[in-house]
Amino acid sequence: MPTSTRARLVDAAFALFEEQGFHETTVEEITARAGTGRTTFFRHFRGKEDVVFPDHDLLLPRVEARLATATGTTREVALREAARIVLDHYLEEGATARARYRLTRTVSSLRDREDASAQRYLRLFRQQISTWIGDEPDGALRAELLAAAVITAHNHVLRRWLREETDDVDAAFDAALARALSGTSPTRAVSSTVVVHTGSPDVEQVLREVRRALTPHD
Repeated sequence: MPTSTRARLVDAAFALFEEQGFHETTVEEITARAGTGRTTFFRHFRGKEDVVFPDHDLLLPRVEARLATATGTTREVALREAARIVLDHYLEEGATARARYRLTRTVSSLRDREDASAQRYLRLFRQQISTWIGDEPDGALRAELLAAAVITAHNHVLRRWLREETDDVDAAFDAALARALSGTSPTRAVSSTVVVHTGSPDVEQVLREVRRALTPHD
């Protein structure tokens, strides 16, 4: 059973949305089902749409704070843990998160708002990554690509869980983030050694010269 007034309002709203539709449900019906009044409702939410979504204004600062603690050697860990903050919130919501997913698939205004929220996270990750690598070669581009990869990996795992397509969220998340973070290091210069052989085409002689050229010298 919900233990707070806010939770009661959320549960009542989602129950009514599924029973009779989002647009057909009124604030008065939500408050009646939750055993509260309009004043209480608007103390917690600005409107009906706010009941549907997590409190991103609280989640975003938590994500930002985690990213801000990263050092040169802990950036990948920070990216993983920051993305996990959001995923864990949805997992903790359980049935509410899955009800939201069903709702946003059918109500275009809610889907648009969900997309706008995703863009806020994308900007936050991009801005933070830019502070780490913005001055490096192609830093701005790499920050864009890495932020998009992390958000995409998170959303892929979240959608699979919402659709009940995976039982092992931890393994799916680790695999998705590993793929997103692979190849994000600066491009390493590759050294080449050219051996010019002007004598007779003796294969053994050529191989000896190649080995000698590749042998490190102090």
